[in-house]
Amino acid sequence: MKEANTQTKFIPKRRLSLWRVLFAILMLIGLAYGTTLSWDRWQQQKEEAKTSSSKPWFAAYTDVTSTPTYNFEQLGSTATPEVILSFIVSSTSDPCVPTWGTHDTLDQAAKKLDLDRRIARLEQQGGKIAVSFGGALNSELSLKCTDFNKLFNAYNSVIERYGIDTIDLDLESKNLSDIKAVKRRADVIAQVQEHYRIKGKSLAVWLTLPVSPQGLTQEGTNAVAQMLSSGVDLAGVNVMTMDYGASLQGETMLDASKQALIETHRQLGILYQQAGINLNSNSLWKKIGATPMIGQNDFSDEIFTLKDAKAFNSFSLSHSIGRMSMWSANRDIPCGENYVNMKVVSDSCSGVKTPAFGFAKALSNGFKGNLTQSAGILTIADPKSNSPIIDDPKKSPYQIWQSTGAYPKEVKVVWHGNVYEAKWWTKNDLPDNPVLQAWQTPWQLIGPVLPGEKPIKQPTLPKGTYSNWSGKIVYNGGDRVLFEGIPFQAKWWNQGESPAASSANPDSSPWLPLTQSQILDILKGLK
Repeated sequence: MKEANTQTKFIPKRRLSLWRVLFAILMLIGLAYGTTLSWDRWQQQKEEAKTSSSKPWFAAYTDVTSTPTYNFEQLGSTATPEVILSFIVSSTSDPCVPTWGTHDTLDQAAKKLDLDRRIARLEQQGGKIAVSFGGALNSELSLKCTDFNKLFNAYNSVIERYGIDTIDLDLESKNLSDIKAVKRRADVIAQVQEHYRIKGKSLAVWLTLPVSPQGLTQEGTNAVAQMLSSGVDLAGVNVMTMDYGASLQGETMLDASKQALIETHRQLGILYQQAGINLNSNSLWKKIGATPMIGQNDFSDEIFTLKDAKAFNSFSLSHSIGRMSMWSANRDIPCGENYVNMKVVSDSCSGVKTPAFGFAKALSNGFKGNLTQSAGILTIADPKSNSPIIDDPKKSPYQIWQSTGAYPKEVKVVWHGNVYEAKWWTKNDLPDNPVLQAWQTPWQLIGPVLPGEKPIKQPTLPKGTYSNWSGKIVYNGGDRVLFEGIPFQAKWWNQGESPAASSANPDSSPWLPLTQSQILDILKGLK
């Protein structure tokens, strides 16, 4: 047998030359320098954001997958060349694959819809796009894509594909109500935004949410709170001032939309305070966007007219909101003569007689900003005021609220520089109590006290008009009494039931406070 060679073979190690060592060191320095540059650029952006003033911008939504196809690229040659393409949602076969309306992947849309070329054509003429994720009908990516990395890559693939710096998250129905999806979305979007910050780039994130004249729903405020808690720097909250349904209680579409913005402003102030970020009134208004549905809304009795659009534009500009949009560019033409039933909503016309592009012209007036400029604006906390506004009775149109006062329905008061109106009889309820939902407070915020205002004389009944309420007296329906100086009328026979209970349970209480208009009618009768 052959003897095994037990001698160990020496294999010489490869020595690093001086040039290789120097090259490696330079590479490491380069990487560190690049990272430092990105971080320094991010810090520079923060400093620039402190001094920059974002101009409000206008961009109409356009439905990419609607039929007939809307040629949004034509807007590049108009005065409103920026558009929000909608909607990116999950594929029905794989929830982590982004598609346009479940119909086409990004690659398929490039071929089938020639989407990439049309975007390039819009940009060639000076236009720009943002992309909206979600909508009412399909699953926004975060709803069913539960893998963090896959979800991150899904959002990132859309941003990279279209080179955008603004995304819009349109959250409705299940996309807004699913608590796990709300948190998952916020956590991933925070990482996506941070990813671009490290690269020295900006990514504006807008939440688009349903609204009523009473403000954002509880699900809506939860979504905002979660975004802030997860560390997302929200560019703003865009409210859909449309389709009010039962919440529209006698108001016009215009008045309801104005009130929706006022209530959203109030809610955002509370949400940012809860997140530890102080924003003054002006900063909060810049965080608000509005999107009316032009013309015929989905409810047959709700029509947003061109006159409404012009007035809403003026109101929005006077409050310096940050963004105006509309649903949708596809619909900004009058319906043809063959479209008989105007109450049936069309995807391709407004249902009202207006010139083509009429709504875009009316709503965009004065909104001179653009997507790129706005995307670079960061949220910087405002200095906290050490003391609240002191209300001056000589400069306040209405009485100053007092904790000892009792206030019936429709009475207006002034508190900390704002005017509030009582929604029902109230006593000892702070007008600016930081509650998120309108039903939690008896006060309706009307707006600030305006410069130069003087006290307005409020109607009161002369002493002795009615006797004071007594728990020992039997009252019949129609009887009137004074309770803490406020007139009440009995709805039915009662004894020993205090009018004070009417505020807590107005339906079961036998007493109804008289409104200001009723008091005026009584005063006219006394003359």
